[in-house]
Amino acid sequence: MKTVLVTGASSGIGKETAKTLLADGYAVYVAARRVDRMSELEQPGATALAMDITNDEDIVAAVKRITAERGGIDVLINNAGFGMYGAMEDTTLDDARYQFEVNLFGLARLTQLALPYMRDRGAGKIVNISSVGGKIYTPLGAWYHATKHALEGWSDSLRLELKPLGIDVIVIEPGIIRTEFGDVMVGPMLERSGQGPYADLASKLANATRASYESRVGRRRR
Repeated sequence: MKTVLVTGASSGIGKETAKTLLADGYAVYVAARRVDRMSELEQPGATALAMDITNDEDIVAAVKRITAERGGIDVLINNAGFGMYGAMEDTTLDDARYQFEVNLFGLARLTQLALPYMRDRGAGKIVNISSVGGKIYTPLGAWYHATKHALEGWSDSLRLELKPLGIDVIVIEPGIIRTEFGDVMVGPMLERSGQGPYADLASKLANATRASYESRVGRRRR
């Protein structure tokens, strides 16, 4: 039985992916900061781990536990991430660095720790959940898009490095789907840029985002 680790599994894509993997018979570990939100995954057999993807101690502890219990990780699904929006001028560099820590450097560190087991076996899969935002761009999303463009380039280079070792690197680029992304994006964006020179643009983007998500929820219900 192959072992899978899914990060960001407390909601959205991560949680639904874990459910599918459990149904398919994998040994599934799920990781997120909100451990209580993963209880429904533990009932069918997942092992929930507390992990802040920006905390190296959390990452190391998770890999050590999986290695002790299962030998290592066969499939790593790097799903943890979020979208930080707001005018580039209004966004502090500390916030910008945190966006990169979550969306790129944290998953890179986790991947580094997972690779030795995969290399020893000559097999493995690394699945990086990117976004269509890694190919396109929108106003007020400079730092978010920068992380996703970086993840695309990082993944493509890594694929070339690991292919001779029997390890696949897969990039998935979702569009707008029914997750918490819109709620997480709009509030902080308006806090940063809802006043001042970018207020009109922020208001229009917030309204368009809400309308898009509401439209997709409506179509799912019909």
